[in-house]
Amino acid sequence: MTQKERYESAKERYGLFGVDTERAIARLKEIPVSLHCWQGDDVTGFDHEGPLTGGIQTTGNYPGKAKTPKELMEDMDRALKLMPGKKKLNLHASYAIFEEGERVDRNKLLPKHFAKWVSFAKERQMGIDFNPTFFSHDKIKDGQTLSSPDEETRKFWIEHGKACIRISEYFARETGIPCVMNIWTGDGYKDIPADRMGPRMRYKDAIEQILSEPFDKNLVKPCVESKVFGIGVESYTAGSAEFTLSFAATHEGCLPLMDNGHYHPTEMVSDKIPALLCFYPEIALHITRPVRWDSDHVVLFDDETREMAKEIVRCNGLERVYMALDYFDAGINRVAAWTVGFRSWQKALLSALCMPHEKLRRLQDENRMTELMIMQEELKICPFGDIWEEYCRQCGVAFDGEWFLEVKKYEEEVLLKRK
Repeated sequence: MTQKERYESAKERYGLFGVDTERAIARLKEIPVSLHCWQGDDVTGFDHEGPLTGGIQTTGNYPGKAKTPKELMEDMDRALKLMPGKKKLNLHASYAIFEEGERVDRNKLLPKHFAKWVSFAKERQMGIDFNPTFFSHDKIKDGQTLSSPDEETRKFWIEHGKACIRISEYFARETGIPCVMNIWTGDGYKDIPADRMGPRMRYKDAIEQILSEPFDKNLVKPCVESKVFGIGVESYTAGSAEFTLSFAATHEGCLPLMDNGHYHPTEMVSDKIPALLCFYPEIALHITRPVRWDSDHVVLFDDETREMAKEIVRCNGLERVYMALDYFDAGINRVAAWTVGFRSWQKALLSALCMPHEKLRRLQDENRMTELMIMQEELKICPFGDIWEEYCRQCGVAFDGEWFLEVKKYEEEVLLKRK
């Protein structure tokens, strides 16, 4: 059978469940997913030298790491060509691009320092999301930034946050697409603290000062991201889940951002998504793959990834959830890592769009649990791969089993020749 014949057969099979696969494919083409720049250079950025600090760590030393803005953009471009669907670009402030001989500190960053990224995004019809960088900097004092008891330290990082608000609005105005600006810090303590509330009150005040910077709420979507622990802050983080959810709930226009690696191992973000959508008009999501802890492994088409996508779709959240990938693996080909992760999340969304959610919901509401179980099990072996291939064909990207050949060629011709 040809690819087209296989698709027509699969389309008919899904139709028995009341699923319109053409509609699912068309809908997925409209959904933007933000691709993170930091997979390409192991979160190094361009504004500092030396190791990562502040709760961030990458492992591995695969050859071909991007070391300049030009190399990073080339690598990202190679990956983008292998990804179906609509994309956004996700940047950290540490990826500012300075002219030769110019260098400003993070509290003095200006829109012009990201002009080349704006050109890159506009040429590819992408919006841009943004993250202030509260790590890997000599003005982190005793592991603290926005929650620091030192007023001068705190002031520096507040100014950095305000600068990022201004840059985020610049991104949105230039691209015509709202910018999601995410605030996350690794502030915390390695061992049991004597004061848990004090750092959080300082953190709260600092974020409020950042958000006091004037901005158009239709253009900039500020978020606060939680974390349960990090390297060097194993016992306590100021920005816990309870803190960030409460902050977002009590500050109009601020969104909660969940990273599915930032919780205890038994907590499932797929269950948290519908809970938050009961109360928040919009939420944000960083999609990763934790292994034992927040190790930021490459996203795969695994159970929890599929469940998160299901909840977004079945809760009518595709226009309410800002989705972005967030992982960094330095032990494998970085272009392949980008591509696998993005394609896996696209598969999860397409799979979710190819489910008869109303029919399944009705079975649950009518307590027809036996039928519900049977239908859910039968859907698992529907020929989804043929629907995915048709989506890739319509988007003009290589099929599974083919795209890695292009990555290997790029590795041989470009990556392995880098010093």
